[in-house]
Amino acid sequence: MQKKSKIFVAGGTGLVGSAIIRKLKEKGYTNITSTYHNRKPQDNDTQWHKIDLTDSIEVENFFEEQKPEFVFLAAAKVGGIMANNIYRADFIYENLQIQNNIIYNAYKYKTKKLLFLGSTCIYPKNCPQPIKEEYLLTGELEYTNEPYAIAKIAGIKMCESFNLQYGTNFLSVMPTNLYGPHDNFDLETSHVLPALLRKMYLGKCLEEGNFEAIRKDLDKNPIEGIDGNVSKEEILNILDKYGISLKDNGVQIEIWGSGKPKREFMYSNDMADACVYIMEKINFTDIIKEQLSINTSCDVTCYTTNEIRNTHINIGTGKDISIKELAYLIKEIVGLKGDLYFNTKKPDGTMRKVTDVTKLHNLGWRHKTELEVGIGKVYKWYVNIFNN
Repeated sequence: MQKKSKIFVAGGTGLVGSAIIRKLKEKGYTNITSTYHNRKPQDNDTQWHKIDLTDSIEVENFFEEQKPEFVFLAAAKVGGIMANNIYRADFIYENLQIQNNIIYNAYKYKTKKLLFLGSTCIYPKNCPQPIKEEYLLTGELEYTNEPYAIAKIAGIKMCESFNLQYGTNFLSVMPTNLYGPHDNFDLETSHVLPALLRKMYLGKCLEEGNFEAIRKDLDKNPIEGIDGNVSKEEILNILDKYGISLKDNGVQIEIWGSGKPKREFMYSNDMADACVYIMEKINFTDIIKEQLSINTSCDVTCYTTNEIRNTHINIGTGKDISIKELAYLIKEIVGLKGDLYFNTKKPDGTMRKVTDVTKLHNLGWRHKTELEVGIGKVYKWYVNIFNN
């Protein structure tokens, strides 16, 4: 990529896309375009276009007009265990639509390179740990996020297939669990880390009797339509429903499951750095040569008769932590004095998920931000948004 190359970041308002845009600007890229669906972001350095990425006509019109040279496909419908299980049809339909529209039009309008971002939920529920790229499609998926995972697997295979048939340069990366600024903090649909951070922040405000801060929080991000304008009783009821309870002996925070499952978490700025690094330095032919280790002087057409699989790249830290340890770490960072209650009647999900990042390391990239430091940065950002 050149500093003035036309770069399209699909999903630039989300956790992943916004981090990629920040990293591109940090590295001096000046011709960045992105899309939004509802409210236009307050970022005048990016060219924003209001587009429904599930609409094939809107997406084709965008590609025909803009003809981006490089595409980061970070747009997706995402959520935690509850959202994935409840909105199964939405998750598979919307993600397939977004992927199909963008990948196909990137081919049609001759995009030089595309980076498709998936998720480590693509791997089997009970696959060996740490998870290697080669474990894809070797077992049954976790039921709660099966529709989302199938959509992401389809995206990987679509990129591979266009590369093999048409010689495109479409890469796929599978980030581990991400967290960072602009994450989804909606308690109904968020992932575990942002959900815990927000719950403990609200719990801290509750134990301090700081209802002004709670009302500001709900105004920014209502829970089931409950904002800061309702009565104190209604606020307490909705907080209690989502496991933030005022008990006789203080505040109690409910956490789903036993706390025993272990997960890997990566700071979004590190993930963005990895994505930009791969876009700048790695091509599909590099992945094939490393995977097959044959005839390294050949181009992609030499491999079209072979079985080429698992060309995606895990992006992670290679380190994991139990949900219980994570909860107590966030509790300490937030400064919550109340108790944590692990509700074992709720599902745990997969007991362990940590990626093998050998391929990523061999390509020359390693993470920089450790978990405690990253959570501290996100908490500072989260609290700061209510003071501006």
